[in-house]
Amino acid sequence: MKYIEVKIFTSKQGIEPLSSVIMSLGMTDFVIEDPTEIVALLDKKNRYDWDYIDEKVLAAADMEASITLYLEDSDEGRKMLQKINAEVTELKRREIDGVFGQGVSFGRLYVDDRKTDDKTWLNNWKGYFKPVKVTDHIIIKPTWEEYQSREGELVIEIDPGMAFGTGKHPTTSLCLKFMERCAGEFKRVLDVGCGSGVLSIAAALLGAENVLGVESDETAISIAKENVGLNGLSDKIRIVCGDLVKGIDFKADLVTANLMADLVILLAEDVCKNLTPGGLFISSGVLLEKQDEVKAGIKNAGFEILDIMEDNEWCAILARLKKSAV
Repeated sequence: MKYIEVKIFTSKQGIEPLSSVIMSLGMTDFVIEDPTEIVALLDKKNRYDWDYIDEKVLAAADMEASITLYLEDSDEGRKMLQKINAEVTELKRREIDGVFGQGVSFGRLYVDDRKTDDKTWLNNWKGYFKPVKVTDHIIIKPTWEEYQSREGELVIEIDPGMAFGTGKHPTTSLCLKFMERCAGEFKRVLDVGCGSGVLSIAAALLGAENVLGVESDETAISIAKENVGLNGLSDKIRIVCGDLVKGIDFKADLVTANLMADLVILLAEDVCKNLTPGGLFISSGVLLEKQDEVKAGIKNAGFEILDIMEDNEWCAILARLKKSAV
């Protein structure tokens, strides 16, 4: 299948607002290349040390920050490309007008597009996707990389295919950190908007016996099912097609939702029927500027906010359903 590779060049400061723009268009699957993370790794500023630096990664340290996404080479895909160009232009205008503060620069905000195919995408991606430790115990590794696990580590093996979800983005890693903290409190998990299946797989590795992943994108569903099989968890995890929790008859001890602020608020209103009394709700994909709005929406739906974690411009919220709300 042919695709349009869209690469938007920006700066470190521009990554989060640009991510928000892309997600506002309904796209949650994209690749962030942030050279400052590579520089930090080379300077050993990170907590974890990995032996996977190769020449391609070293060269990437001198590159601009960018976000890459893929669209189908179709009329619909080309229309979306026009929307992306318009939104990026508007973001640049707002930056120039000082909406984000004095001295803030989002870089060139240049949109580059070219036609490619899924084979080209996979080969390019493999050069940058390496094993990464996203929590104290959870490792995410691609199928083509070797990794020797240490005692107490839980290794999630995935092939992102065209679903792009790798668990490295803050919205996913924050969810994983909350899930690891709450391990032992859940046996049945509902993963809404499961993408490539990372959170579903993590839930099973952390002790869940019955996991249901819900996803609306057919490509992501196929990839998620493959990843579940790669980790030998087909007996514990089911992946189904669905729109949030509409028509989902499943009672869970934990619901995870790595979505967007507006969708989290919408989901909070409906997800109560899918949670056991006192059940946990972990939501992410929330920009800090939307935090108060999402907190209010979750509280109004009958939840008690237990904790909030932040990473750069993103936050994740851990909440518990009040028994009186059931």
